[in-house]
Amino acid sequence: MAMNTEMNMPASADIVIEELSPEFTICKVPDYSGIDMEQPFVFSGCTDLEKSLVCPIEMVPQNADHRDDGWKAFRICGELDFSLVGILAGITNVLASAGIGIFAVSTFNTDYVLVKKEKLKEALSSLAEAGYQIR
Repeated sequence: MAMNTEMNMPASADIVIEELSPEFTICKVPDYSGIDMEQPFVFSGCTDLEKSLVCPIEMVPQNADHRDDGWKAFRICGELDFSLVGILAGITNVLASAGIGIFAVSTFNTDYVLVKKEKLKEALSSLAEAGYQIR
């Protein structure tokens, strides 16, 4: 992997992006009782102000207070070491320049970026033009 050693940042050409097939919903829930947290692609966030859930559209629990349907996602492939900087920033800068809003979630090893489904092709095209590998 080619690196910008000054910043410990990989070059965009070394980053592989993979589209995911499910359509996602981002929702606000009072609790997580209506969702199977063991299913793939279920992301939760809990703060002192709210509980949020990102999941495939067919898994939205009935107790969702608010929901925003119609999101598609891609992942930044590979295990991203915490010492690497700017990977998500580089991707979001490309998308921001194209006027594409995002919602990002992360696991321990992987970053996921969600865009509205009608913007997915444009997002992947913009990233390919910026040198990212699209799988």
